[in-house]
Amino acid sequence: MVAAASFQWMNPAELSLPLGYAEQRWYAAYTCANHEKRVAAELGARDVEHYLPLYRSMRRWRDRRVRLDMPLFPGYVFVRLALRDKLRVLQIPSLVHLVSFNGQPAALSDDEMEVLRRGLTEQVSAQPHPYLAVGRRVRVVSGPLTGLEGIIVRKKNRVRFVISLNLIMRSVSVELDDADIAPVS
Repeated sequence: MVAAASFQWMNPAELSLPLGYAEQRWYAAYTCANHEKRVAAELGARDVEHYLPLYRSMRRWRDRRVRLDMPLFPGYVFVRLALRDKLRVLQIPSLVHLVSFNGQPAALSDDEMEVLRRGLTEQVSAQPHPYLAVGRRVRVVSGPLTGLEGIIVRKKNRVRFVISLNLIMRSVSVELDDADIAPVS
């Protein structure tokens, strides 16, 4: 005689995902080297909101000069998605992973990303900069980067404002006037 197995059905509410999985947030996606534009194109084809900041760089080759659009944060594309949809993103061939801590993707601040998207336009001359975590902290009080905090650097009698993204340990510098910044107390 076979003993009847005790089997309990799970409540569907117990199987639901945590609340944070349904909320759309910004994440940094790490890509294969020099594949940022391919990943951005693939994200666009999959209707995933993304942001790939670029800057213009003049490269001189043997026979000509070429103006190239290069990624401002090499190796990274920013994506806005709910974590329940992350499989759509992780299936992209050149996308390696979402930047994570303790196995959980780490979200970027929505306010910081909106200021970056609004401020890093073609009118602002931004360039990659070595990562900075220490220095004289200031806040931008006027212009397209209003509200961002960063570090001030002087270069050839010009003021450069360095924006550091601690999550990916990358920095970007933008040329500003002294009147556009105020010290952070």
